[in-house]
Amino acid sequence: MSVLVYIDSNNGVAKNAKEAIFYGSKIAAEHGMETVVVTAGTANNDTLSALGQYGAKKVIAHNASNLDSQQLTKLVAETAKENNAAVVIFSQDLTGKAVAPRVAVRLEAGLVAGAIALPTNDFVVKVNAFSGKAFSNVKINTATKVISVLPNSLQPEAGEGTAEVVASALDLGAQKIVIKSKVEQTGEIALPEAELVVSAGRGLKGPENWGIVEDLAKALGAATACSRPVSDSDWRPHHEHVGQTGVAIRPNLYIAAGISGAIQHLAGVNGSKVIVVINTDPEAPFFKAADYGIVGDAFEVLPRLTEAVKAANL
Repeated sequence: MSVLVYIDSNNGVAKNAKEAIFYGSKIAAEHGMETVVVTAGTANNDTLSALGQYGAKKVIAHNASNLDSQQLTKLVAETAKENNAAVVIFSQDLTGKAVAPRVAVRLEAGLVAGAIALPTNDFVVKVNAFSGKAFSNVKINTATKVISVLPNSLQPEAGEGTAEVVASALDLGAQKIVIKSKVEQTGEIALPEAELVVSAGRGLKGPENWGIVEDLAKALGAATACSRPVSDSDWRPHHEHVGQTGVAIRPNLYIAAGISGAIQHLAGVNGSKVIVVINTDPEAPFFKAADYGIVGDAFEVLPRLTEAVKAANL
């Protein structure tokens, strides 16, 4: 029996992939199983072998990029059968959201999407409910179980060890979904993986004022984000939009300036460990969810925070 973990390795191995492997290895250790990783991408064998630090015993590598969701479904489902996988783990990223349900159908497995904690011995899995305002415990009763892990839900701990790397010989067939173009972010901290995030809303009054947000983010080594009205107005790119209809994040620190805190925004950020809110309106709803609140003008507060961070050499 094994725990199979799917990761993408087109651009190396991202943090959320290591989290999924670590999550799977904890389940495997608890139930006396082996952790097997299946990956599609172009990462070299040394990079894949190093995944043994996070609990992987074997890595099955399919050396191909830009596989479509149907091909990935076949890759994971067939590899799960070949390795007698009792549990299949994904990260709850775009690929996980598209492929995990398909794999669950093929394996006739119960699926829990967006796990935020390790399952109990009898596979009760904790997830967010009601847009993050509550938690739900979901039990998987099927023989085979599929779980996708919400990024930043646990901190992967690197140990010692290397994984055996073998090539996948599966024939995945021709692509049925044609990818006409692909634009990847470069030189930025990916929001789902960011541990520190500085975000702003319409209170910044226009895109020309975003420098004070970027200055603080640079000083902290943080990612930048925004509310939906900001991205809808084309002040900031849409991949920076966090909220119910944008990216859901769980950083250690989330600083929000000039954002009122509508429920749709809170749904995407209330998993943050610490929330700091800066707003001129003391009645702004966001203050109710904040760990720390500053009633003040973002144009005065953000530069002072940046100066303080630089002075502290953080």
